[in-house]
Amino acid sequence: MIRPDPFLLALIVAVLLATFVPSAGQAAAILNVIVTIMIGVMFFLQGARLEPASVIANVRDWRLQGAMLACTFVIFPVLGLGAWFLMPHLFSDDLWRGMMFLCCLPSTVQSSIALTSIARGNVAAAICGATLSNIVGIFVTPILVGLLVQKGRIFSLHAMIGVATQLLLPFLIGQLLHHRIGGWALRHKRLLSFTDRGSVILVVYTAFSHAVVEGIWHRVSLADMVVIASACFLLLVLVLLLTWGLGRHTHLSFESTIALMFCGSKKSLASGVPMANILFTPAHVGIVVLPLMLFHQIQLFTCTLLARKFARRRQTG
Repeated sequence: MIRPDPFLLALIVAVLLATFVPSAGQAAAILNVIVTIMIGVMFFLQGARLEPASVIANVRDWRLQGAMLACTFVIFPVLGLGAWFLMPHLFSDDLWRGMMFLCCLPSTVQSSIALTSIARGNVAAAICGATLSNIVGIFVTPILVGLLVQKGRIFSLHAMIGVATQLLLPFLIGQLLHHRIGGWALRHKRLLSFTDRGSVILVVYTAFSHAVVEGIWHRVSLADMVVIASACFLLLVLVLLLTWGLGRHTHLSFESTIALMFCGSKKSLASGVPMANILFTPAHVGIVVLPLMLFHQIQLFTCTLLARKFARRRQTG
């Protein structure tokens, strides 16, 4: 039996709170400053916790790492564009932008590693792949969003500077200070995870507050939510099948194929929400991150079941 995810419950509470008590005016301006600071702290701590040598050691497996990056930044966008071209009237334009934004994002870090470990896959490769995906995503995601989602309109120096300043710079500072505070950060990993999740929850509340003021619930119906969730599930299943086939076709080990599946099929809410806050106007952030929030929970539930199935197979094999 899978217990309810406290993070999911907190996100639901944040959306409900934004729906009935949205921030506006001066309170919203103050909250935006707090959100910017918390995002910077989150990426700083991610940089501080990461051992630089671990990335260098595993990047040598270029086949596996290249396959992970291709799944994340090539296969996902191609599938999203294909669906948008074939079914343009399935969603509104704003929701299609949200689906495409989802397809342009990097992989998760914590859940990809945890699920690979549960499934008894190549954990070292998962650590490297998920981390590398997020570092590459800081540069690649804004470019993909500009080219595919906004057709070049937001692919600007301003957008790149915003991502670099709020996400990359704190991460690099954390890396530079790893030898000083890395041990402390690793010892307090559980405590610091609350900082990460708290940042995402606050950004979700802020984003949905703007969206509620702009009338998001008049534009998105319950039927839309069901269709979005179904599309997210089908997208996840298709990518899982493609990553499994790619791993077997390239003759990766069973353990490395598991790492490829879990790293290549995930999309990061922790990186996605802050990026949406930078790349889109406040009025559109809430509706843009809606598909990502649904996909995040679907991927956790589905891949947890899959990881447990792999673990049982390894025990009886």
